[in-house]
Amino acid sequence: MPDIHAQTPTLTAGRPLETAKAALIVLHGRGGSPDDMLELVADFGLDTDAPLAILAPQAAHLTWYPQRFTEIDDPSDPHLIAALNRVGALFALIAQAGIAPENIILLGFSQGACLTLEYAARHAGHFGGVIALSGGLIGRTIDRDRYGDQFVATPIFLGCSDVDPHIPLARVQDSAALLRTMGGQVTERIYPNMGHTVNSDEIVFIHDLLTTVTVSRPPE
Repeated sequence: MPDIHAQTPTLTAGRPLETAKAALIVLHGRGGSPDDMLELVADFGLDTDAPLAILAPQAAHLTWYPQRFTEIDDPSDPHLIAALNRVGALFALIAQAGIAPENIILLGFSQGACLTLEYAARHAGHFGGVIALSGGLIGRTIDRDRYGDQFVATPIFLGCSDVDPHIPLARVQDSAALLRTMGGQVTERIYPNMGHTVNSDEIVFIHDLLTTVTVSRPPE
């Protein structure tokens, strides 16, 4: 089970890792696909020559874990661990190319947003950014003891509708609050009556964050 996602493809866009200054990992939602995420990235309006490598992994059967994210009792649930391992493998691949964690941005939508927050919280440190579009930390309850130490200068964005049919508003708010206690530079934006989607305000925020990370990294 820990390797269920290990052999699935990863789509790429932007610069090759070997010549990039930063990397963006994008995680799709349940039933979504890497192609969906690359289409979303295209909406961010980045310069075509931005020194950014983009990696979009595919979940086995297009699902990172079968349960609802608020129904996972065990933090070592095998489906969840398999999904976390897949993300960890991408971080290792990026590190091999010489890109430090502070130049890696992790972004997800829906189920992918939940996985994004869970991975980041369990490996708290210095990331280039953590972006959760319609998601929250995973589990029936949120337990601080299962997570890592402290974030260092890490911008974290949580955006969600107040009436999202899949993501309880309270979970988004509780996740943002916990991540703040861990030192995350949290931006929480709740959009009235938006539904389960991504809006232009979120896209502008992401564009600005990605531009900052790709431009501000010191030259080699």
